[in-house]
Amino acid sequence: MADTYEGPFSLLQMFWGNLAARPLRCFLSILAIAIQVVLILMIVGLTSGVINEWGKRTEGVGADILVQPPNSSIFFAFSSAVMQESLADQIEKIPGVDEVAPTLILSDPKSLINIFCIDYKRFNALSKGFFFRDGRPFQAADEAIADDIVAQSRHIKVGDTYTLLNHPFKITGIVAHGKGARFFIPLRTGQDIVGADKRVSMFFVRSKGDIEGTRAEILKLDPENRVRSMSEYVSLMNSSNLPELKPFIRTMVGLGVVISFLVVLMNMHTMILERTREIGILKALGFSRFDIIKMLLGETAFLTIAGSLAGIAITFLAQAILKQTNPGLSILLTPGWIFGSIFLALLGAALGATVPALRASGFDPVEALAYE
Repeated sequence: MADTYEGPFSLLQMFWGNLAARPLRCFLSILAIAIQVVLILMIVGLTSGVINEWGKRTEGVGADILVQPPNSSIFFAFSSAVMQESLADQIEKIPGVDEVAPTLILSDPKSLINIFCIDYKRFNALSKGFFFRDGRPFQAADEAIADDIVAQSRHIKVGDTYTLLNHPFKITGIVAHGKGARFFIPLRTGQDIVGADKRVSMFFVRSKGDIEGTRAEILKLDPENRVRSMSEYVSLMNSSNLPELKPFIRTMVGLGVVISFLVVLMNMHTMILERTREIGILKALGFSRFDIIKMLLGETAFLTIAGSLAGIAITFLAQAILKQTNPGLSILLTPGWIFGSIFLALLGAALGATVPALRASGFDPVEALAYE
C-alpha cells in the first residue's frame, strides 16, 4: 500500500488541491493575517514616524542646546510656561553663547497642533532663517505665519484669517516646513492669551562651537533646569527609547499575534474536521504522521506568507494615500519591522496550526474512514 504514495510531488499536488478546494476560507485566512500585519506596521509606523518627524523639525530650528524647566517632557506639547523670560538675557551673556530664542509653546485645543510663540528676530537668527514661499513675517499682534505642509493640508493662503487658540489671526506668510512648529505667532500675543506674563516654556540656544562647555555654563545659572544638547535630544526621539510607548507597541504587537493565532487555529480545526476521511485515506495510502503535519503546516505557511505580503502592500498603499491627503502625518516603515511583522504572523500561525496538525496526524485510518 505504501507504494501508492509518490513522494513530494504527490504531496505538493495535495497541497495545492486542498487550497483550491476551499477558496473562500483561504481568502478569509489571508485577509485576517493581512489585517494583523497592517495593524502592526501602521501602529509602529505611525508612532515612529511622528516621533522621528518631530525630532527632525526640532533639529531644523537651528539651536544646538535646549533649556527646559525641571522634569520637563521631551514632547514640547506638554511644556508649561514656568521659566522667566529674563533668563534669556543671562544666558546671552555667557561667552560661548551666540544666540538665544525664548519660546512659549502652546497647543491649539481644536487641532492639537503645536504653536510656537516667538520673538521673530531672535528665533529667525538661530539658523539661516525662515524660507518664505509666500508673504512676509508677522508684524502685528494678530498676525501669524504657517508652514507649507499645514497650509497645503488645510488650504491656507496668505491673507486668510485662521483661528488659533480660539483667536483669529491673519496669515501673513507661508514658510518652508522644518522649524519646529506648524504655526508661529508673536511671543507677546501668546503670553497675553494664556496669561503667562514674561514667562516662556523653553529657550533655544545656539553656541559658538563649544556645545558641552556652553551647556555646563548654562547649568550653573540654575542647576535644576534641564539642559540638553540637540544631538542628545534627537537621539531620544526614537520610539524604542521612550519607555512610555513600549507597553503600547508591545500590546499592539501581541494583539496582532493573538489575531493570527485564533484565526489559524479556528481555520485549521474546522478544516481538519472536514477532512477527517481524507486524512484517513492518505494514511491508508502510506502517508506518515510527518507527511500529514508537513502538508497541513505547509498550507498554513503559504496562507501566512500570502497574507503578510498582502498586508505589506496594503500598508504601503495606505502610506501613499495618507501622504497625499494628510502631508503632516508621517509613517515610517523600516525593513526591520516589515520583516518582523512577517515573522510575527508566521509565529502566530505556527502556534495556531501545530496542535490541530498533531491531532490530525494521530488519526487512526480505520476510525477516520468511518467518520461521517
